[in-house]
Amino acid sequence: MLLKDDVAIITGGGSARGIGRATAQLFAEQGARVAVLDIDEARAQQVGRELGDAHRGYRCDVTNQSEVVTVFRQVAEELGPPTILVNNAGVTQPKRIDQVTLSDYDIVVDVSLRGAFLCSQAVLPYMRQCGRGSIVCISSLSAKRGGGIFGGPHYSAAKAGMLGLTRALARDLAPENIRVNAIAPGLVDTDITGGQISAERMAAIIRDIPLGRIAQPLDVARACLFFASELAGYVTGEVMDVNGGSHID
Repeated sequence: MLLKDDVAIITGGGSARGIGRATAQLFAEQGARVAVLDIDEARAQQVGRELGDAHRGYRCDVTNQSEVVTVFRQVAEELGPPTILVNNAGVTQPKRIDQVTLSDYDIVVDVSLRGAFLCSQAVLPYMRQCGRGSIVCISSLSAKRGGGIFGGPHYSAAKAGMLGLTRALARDLAPENIRVNAIAPGLVDTDITGGQISAERMAAIIRDIPLGRIAQPLDVARACLFFASELAGYVTGEVMDVNGGSHID
């Protein structure tokens, strides 16, 4: 198993058909003890129960520093010091610039970017204690090409900020054997996008994807597993596209 003896924290993992949920399941199958964090406590705890006795679900508002620190301490006490963090929590809104309110901007940017910053900061003492760690940030294709599918300009800005944060943390933390990488998925079939795109629009999107389909959450989860495990032991500061070939640099 690739993650035996690891403790993994996955934010935004409460959705039944989400990247976080698929990643939690895959990590558990690979031997990790998984802490699923979500703003919805009941959903987080439900996922934790579904994963099995070695795993837990916790309520956590990733934009609240004191709450993040408290929950991470609880994870360390109950499961062991975390060696893996997946910054997956995010909010998207398919709005144009003139439709975005200040409150829209705040929630989208705060959950993705502020949340990734606070969680990465909070996990460091435990990774340093273990002498190793892997942080994976879930960005988006929209960060690289400026939106265009699902999510407004504030979403693209937040996800682009995550790429900058990933690269900066990778430089800072590499001497401590802590790797930091990011994933930029294209459109993924999740609860967030389900029913939000017309059949005609979806057909047009799929026509532009060389592999002929949109991503499933497991496609992104597998990329998370690569970065989290020692398969990527000499990889840091990288961004992996998971988009079926719809955007090729």
